[in-house]
Amino acid sequence: MKIDYNLSDDIAVTAGSAVEVEKDGYAGAWVGETSHDPFLQCLQASIVTDSITVGTSIAIAFARTPMTLANLGYDLAQYSEGRFVLGLGSQIKPHIERRFSMPWSHPAARMRELILAVRAIWDCWQNGTKLDFRGDFYTHTLMTPFFTPKPHAFGPPPVFLAGVGPGMTEVAGEVADGFFVHPFSTMRYIEEVTIPALLRGRARAGRGDLDGFTVCGPAFVTIGRTDEEMARAVAATKKQIAFYGSTPAYRSVLELHGWGDVQPELTALSKQGRWDDMAGLITDEMLAEFSVIGSPEEVGRGLVAKIGGVYARTTLYDAGGSNKAHWPAVLDAAR
Repeated sequence: MKIDYNLSDDIAVTAGSAVEVEKDGYAGAWVGETSHDPFLQCLQASIVTDSITVGTSIAIAFARTPMTLANLGYDLAQYSEGRFVLGLGSQIKPHIERRFSMPWSHPAARMRELILAVRAIWDCWQNGTKLDFRGDFYTHTLMTPFFTPKPHAFGPPPVFLAGVGPGMTEVAGEVADGFFVHPFSTMRYIEEVTIPALLRGRARAGRGDLDGFTVCGPAFVTIGRTDEEMARAVAATKKQIAFYGSTPAYRSVLELHGWGDVQPELTALSKQGRWDDMAGLITDEMLAEFSVIGSPEEVGRGLVAKIGGVYARTTLYDAGGSNKAHWPAVLDAAR
């Protein structure tokens, strides 16, 4: 299992951070889409590194067209010399319609078609295939020589897709090269819901297993060497779990464990702005299901034992962020 690093959205430190990530022995550097364009940060990270994977985790697919994503992915694959991964996610309806002013409908079906359209465009550029993609949501039938990138030695990048529910997860198994497990997932949910959905998607694509398919994602870690450090880490992780749990779309994860009744309580408290009170609803039992807890060495070994048989790559999700000084020891213990 490879351990990666999530770069911050501070564009002033992207390049320097990427250099440090590579030097510290992480396998990859991921950039999320929050307050800046993630592709520009990936370009910065690619230019100053030599060996690590660089990718978006995630870029918002529905904020862009297939042609836009095809250009970005194809170019970054060349800039990075084959180290770039195009990681996509759907976001939610209010953001797509009201923040990006883009259409929203049938997210799983739309995502499937979007990725297939991107692949059709790449096939045109890399292999000279005539562009003739006609779908329910996207149509691409025009590609003249003036606008056609030249084929390059690295080819199109892998596409990873993020999801929570079975529908989007099946799409990932069918048309993507990898899947980002949502941090608000337990191993039981992954084994009983996520993996079967991926396999159903793979079967639709004529593949019977997950060979060659990358399962990855963040793992909650609650790290401390002292009682004081551990208390802070536990409080921060519980608060973040409560934040995710307040989202109705994620109730199925709680319901699988018999904790479904907690979800509407969390939602009600969130609407009242009672964020600290929300964390009080997260029990130690819940914490242990969502997070690996202990000293840096215990967390490193615990990650391998807990998710190493399923995840090919992971990132450390330290909700409080105050114990990142312990991450090198976690990395060493996980090797």
